[in-house]
Amino acid sequence: MHSFQDTAGRLWEVQINVSQVRRVRGLAGVDLNKLLDEKCQPLGELLADPCRLVDVLYALCKEQADKAEVTDQQFGESLGGDVLEEAAHAFLEELIDFFPRRVQETLRKLFAKSRELGQTLLSRAQGLVEDLDVDKLASTWIDSLTKPPASSESTPAPSP
Repeated sequence: MHSFQDTAGRLWEVQINVSQVRRVRGLAGVDLNKLLDEKCQPLGELLADPCRLVDVLYALCKEQADKAEVTDQQFGESLGGDVLEEAAHAFLEELIDFFPRRVQETLRKLFAKSRELGQTLLSRAQGLVEDLDVDKLASTWIDSLTKPPASSESTPAPSP
């Protein structure tokens, strides 16, 4: 069982079993058993949609939320930024554990490579942002605004 802490300091335990798969399917309309289909495309789509992901997390934590008298709205309000990332990580780890052992090792390697790729892309993007020459970009943009339009002589006449 994996867990995460929300912004209100509440600890949520994520557990995936057949009963939970059924609950998530009913409450959130997501079939956890099919998230790895089509080269994990459904999983990628779920992780890219924070609203759907929080719906899935709430369904997984519904019994705990009911005991703590936390509504789905309050639950969603307590997730965002780093906390949502931590919750997604707990969800992924639990999802891996749901599958048979013979599949788990491959999934762990796949998700590790995916995280590595994400970190590499983020690092490169940060480097590109840091290397931006704002003055040069501004000059280029201003120059493009102040250049006179091309003469009509070089523009062909419209065809009938």
